[in-house]
Amino acid sequence: MKVVCQNKKASFEYFILEKYEAGIKLTGTEIKSVRANKCNINDAYVIIKNNKPYIVNMHIAKYDNGNIFNHQEDRSRELLLHKHEVIKLATKVKLEGLALVAIRAYFKDAILKIEIGLARGKKLSDKREALKEKDSKRNIEKALKNSDRYC
Repeated sequence: MKVVCQNKKASFEYFILEKYEAGIKLTGTEIKSVRANKCNINDAYVIIKNNKPYIVNMHIAKYDNGNIFNHQEDRSRELLLHKHEVIKLATKVKLEGLALVAIRAYFKDAILKIEIGLARGKKLSDKREALKEKDSKRNIEKALKNSDRYC
């Protein structure tokens, strides 16, 4: 499994409740550009329109060797999920006010997969807690590393 791009802000901005793996419909120049690691999902999210999930704001750079038939960089792309998963996600988003966020893009065998998460937004106090926790872990690791040096 080769991770192509990752949304590091997702775990900071949201509580990820459930994760789903989805395929994605791409054109030829898009998949070639993704294989060259020229994609970004930092601002990407998923909407459900006409019982079909679409990923929005996923940026795939133009393929360098592409011709006049190159793709649009920021178009919305259709995700491939089972029908029962789409219905389940649509009801949770609508009733519970949750969001669908792209977490990472990776190759499973030769197929590009997008991991999407059903997420609830964090409040400012939750973000501060996460920063404090991260900071304390860093300090503990630093102290352990320094103590190993002097033993």
